[in-house]
Amino acid sequence: MIRRAWHDSGRVYGYRKLHDDLLDQGETCCPNRVARLTKLAGIKVQIGYRRRPGSHSGRPSLVIDNTLARQFDVEAPDRVWVTDITYIRTMEGFAYLAVVLDLYSRRVVGWSMQSRQTTDVVLQALHMAVWGRKPKSRVLIHSDQGSQFTSMDWIAFIRAHNLEHSMSRRGNCHDNAVAESFFSSLKRERIRRRTYKTRQEARQDVFDYIEMFYNPVRKQVRNGMLSPVQFEQQQILNAQGV
Repeated sequence: MIRRAWHDSGRVYGYRKLHDDLLDQGETCCPNRVARLTKLAGIKVQIGYRRRPGSHSGRPSLVIDNTLARQFDVEAPDRVWVTDITYIRTMEGFAYLAVVLDLYSRRVVGWSMQSRQTTDVVLQALHMAVWGRKPKSRVLIHSDQGSQFTSMDWIAFIRAHNLEHSMSRRGNCHDNAVAESFFSSLKRERIRRRTYKTRQEARQDVFDYIEMFYNPVRKQVRNGMLSPVQFEQQQILNAQGV
């Protein structure tokens, strides 16, 4: 059962999440036993990347204030979103992926992938978030100081859709740690386990990871071992007193 749960997770769960999966299936067991059995079975926990040595304090943004100030715990959905962009290697060339995450549940609410690292790729991800979530109040959108996030088109879109911009300090990836953490998980759990012949093949795999695994299934420790979608649904039921 442990091995099956591990395979169902894409071989990315450690013993804590595997233990939670067994509890979901009605099994009675303690975490220590699951840890011992995973070790015997050669199932190893996936770990993140180490920080690079040196200072990470950064200098203040010269464009937009760091309003978020690493306040990553949010009490309601669609209050604070974070966004970032990364690249994915393919045999056809690089593909560039932009995502928008809701800090409330860590759900990916918008994403876009294109062959060029332009403002349009981040605008498409943000447009998907705005169109899909339809926030009723002003949302704080936090990014780094990349050129895509300082362009006139980006600023105009934010103003037109009642968003407030926040920016990381220059050279400080920890100011946008949630987005960085998502990319780390994506690459560790999926991208670096594949070789993509084309950008379309990479896009399909990213779609599968985000829409079929990460949002609806992947357990989040901060969500009480619920996926982002399950966490949001649970909070709605709690608010309704169900």
